[in-house]
Amino acid sequence: MKRLFPFPFLAVMLMGLWLLLNQSLAPLDLLIGAVLGAVLSRVMLLLDPNPPNIKRPKAIVRLFFIVAYDVIRSNFAMARIILRLDRRKPSSGFVNIPLQMRNRYGLAALATIITSAPGTFWAAYDTRSGVLTIHVLDLVDEAHWLKTIKWRYEGLLMEIFE
Repeated sequence: MKRLFPFPFLAVMLMGLWLLLNQSLAPLDLLIGAVLGAVLSRVMLLLDPNPPNIKRPKAIVRLFFIVAYDVIRSNFAMARIILRLDRRKPSSGFVNIPLQMRNRYGLAALATIITSAPGTFWAAYDTRSGVLTIHVLDLVDEAHWLKTIKWRYEGLLMEIFE
């Protein structure tokens, strides 16, 4: 069974997604969903999906609450900008942040965290130098972003994944 469905949960989720997108339980849609689930589940083997090695699961809970707080705060900041409650014009810009973390799962989590906060996005990452470039819609202080990414996120992600 593991040879046909190396990632059974993924296969079931892909089949379910197919059925949701088609809004049908017709036999042909069930068959197509099952084939897509089986084939795409096998394609994952080509991507070399080594499972992440989580070292400190308790740090995940701390990171969750830190990110939730930051996302909520960022939502309010963006609302002030959109509703023009702040009279000043936002000045956007790019910030380069040197990272120590090289773990691909940690970097993927960091990309998700940065992009989930309104007003910021992951613009580039240089694998050789480890420099992350982010874009900030309302860039007031580059040092603030450097501190936030390095100490609030990267430190915890390195505890979790490395």
